[in-house]
Amino acid sequence: MNSVNLSYLRLQHHPAICASVASCTCFDARQHDRMIEVVASMARGPVFLAGEVLECLITFTNPISHLSTSASSEMLAWASAQIHCQFHASESRVALPAQGTKQDVQAESDTVLIPSRGERGQCVLDTPPKILFCDLRLDPGESKTYTYSEVVPTDGPPSFRGQAVKYVYKLTIGCQRVNSPIKLLRVPFRVLVLHGMPEPPFPQDEEVAPSNPFLEEEEGSRRDTRPLERALDMLMITTSRRCPYMFNITNVRGKVAKFCIFKTVYRLGEDVIGTFTFSEGDIPCLQYSVSLQSEEEVQEQYQRRPGQAVSVTGHGRHLESCLHTASSHFSLPVPLNVTPGFTTDIVTLRWRLHFEFVTAREPVEAPVVLQNQSEVTLWTGAEHVDVDTFSWDLPIKVLPTNPTLASYVSQFTGTNSINI
Repeated sequence: MNSVNLSYLRLQHHPAICASVASCTCFDARQHDRMIEVVASMARGPVFLAGEVLECLITFTNPISHLSTSASSEMLAWASAQIHCQFHASESRVALPAQGTKQDVQAESDTVLIPSRGERGQCVLDTPPKILFCDLRLDPGESKTYTYSEVVPTDGPPSFRGQAVKYVYKLTIGCQRVNSPIKLLRVPFRVLVLHGMPEPPFPQDEEVAPSNPFLEEEEGSRRDTRPLERALDMLMITTSRRCPYMFNITNVRGKVAKFCIFKTVYRLGEDVIGTFTFSEGDIPCLQYSVSLQSEEEVQEQYQRRPGQAVSVTGHGRHLESCLHTASSHFSLPVPLNVTPGFTTDIVTLRWRLHFEFVTAREPVEAPVVLQNQSEVTLWTGAEHVDVDTFSWDLPIKVLPTNPTLASYVSQFTGTNSINI
């Protein structure tokens, strides 16, 4: 396995690439009829926390085909890789400022690396490209693997596919044969952003952190993983705190129930659990429902229409009939594939529990069961009951989880391939 760690370069002006193209102009043009297979794989999985190191193994292979009568070496002029984030907005919901008319002449050329070429929307974030190699020669059946490593930027938005906006992250690998257009291989992945986390009370700086003199070779890797471990530790601490929150559920006629929830901050994959005590209410409750919902709100200056409604998406619902019930509870899981709350200049995503109650206007007689009654008693409810309905929203916070856990349900595989 080969690992190349070069400084950031702008490919269209890189002298090594220009020299490569000049030195290979006499290469047999018939090579274009043959293919080099490029495979990219994120071994750790397709989900990352912002600030985490993304590693991808990129393998170039000159395959031997059973259909060909002769085999020869293949050449690639260069290859590079970089991360970029594409932003797309719904024209019916978002009014973006008009884009300038200035055009980049180089962007019209298919021999200049533009990682977002052919993508919808705007590129709102990209990392400098890293050169994987220049002048790669592969003999028949030979493969070479390179490791691309980059820190996922912390100043970008999380991955999100909403009704108004979308933020999509991709790793783009650019490859070029001599005198040929650039070919792009894209590997989509998911980014989770941890916002609003408190700093650790006692940061483990290098000077005071415990060290082992017998593990010098592992010290570098420990320092690389320390920020991620610290973030996950703080995430666990924040979402593990429990403190009962009590609410009296009332309408204009009186008290309906008491509601208890033990916390209002959750990680992806956790269950939201709450309990109702109807025996403490004065108004009969016939039915209740609880929905886990996200609210996507476009910032006022970008709204297509004044007073534009917030987009609400449901992610789970619990419905229960509760007449003559002393107490009840619900459990709603927070899906692993949803986006935690966040805010950008254009959109804000919030989370809430949405409650709906159906109550009776008059008392409803409960069935009477005699103590000495041996036969089964059949109770028939009233044929007509005058009811009131009302709703209530309880804001909650949804935070990321361990990216390895989120990878199990990701729509992305973390791998992709192309023939060039």
